[in-house]
Amino acid sequence: MIKKPNILKNVNKSKISIIIPAYNEENTIKEILKRINKIKIKKEIIVINDGSRDDTLNILKNYKKKYFDILINLKKNKGKGNAIRQGLKKAKGEIIIIQDADLEYNPKDYYNLIRPIIKNKTNVVYGSRVLKKSKRIISNNFTNRLRVLANYFLTFFSNLINNQSLTDAHTCYKVFRRNLVAKLNLQENGFSFCPEITTKLSNLREDIIEIPISYKGREYNEGKKIKFSDGIEAILTIIKYKLT
Repeated sequence: MIKKPNILKNVNKSKISIIIPAYNEENTIKEILKRINKIKIKKEIIVINDGSRDDTLNILKNYKKKYFDILINLKKNKGKGNAIRQGLKKAKGEIIIIQDADLEYNPKDYYNLIRPIIKNKTNVVYGSRVLKKSKRIISNNFTNRLRVLANYFLTFFSNLINNQSLTDAHTCYKVFRRNLVAKLNLQENGFSFCPEITTKLSNLREDIIEIPISYKGREYNEGKKIKFSDGIEAILTIIKYKLT
């Protein structure tokens, strides 16, 4: 059971901005918004429809007033990184949480993810899917085993180049103070947002605290979009921003 920390009083003194990029998530977008709304923190929810070709946009238009605050509609799909940057432009909260639009990550983890920042222990928190206390559910087929192996390798490579000791560098759950964003000058449009931000945080010598989270991985045929080419691009992105 995920316990609510005794920091809600402090959390509610400042707003948390939750940024949700969504691309073709008609089957999950409403449910994830419902789950986020159950989390009792002072928050604003920003959803970016990243050029979806399914019914995602219509669902969002129907539920905007009920489940979230700001809708950014991008007519052309440009990728997760670009969508997050558009959301950051609208964010007013002191703390930013990145949330995927599927159901792989559990918003109940927000309480634990926010705690180290509220207590001024760090400016950045990552939610790790592989720490000992994390709750990970993923099919044991070849494709998923290969994906887990790739994540281990990319995290190892990221740690090697960035002189960090992360266990899950490419997790969705990245939480940070908004005033840190301007210093990062984010540029990547796709999934390379993850290695870009991790490398730039390393360049700024920002300590990243990892917190174990719950994770329920979905299958490739359910909409998992990360490919082998994304892994290669992640490696090149790490090198690029370490050298520039």
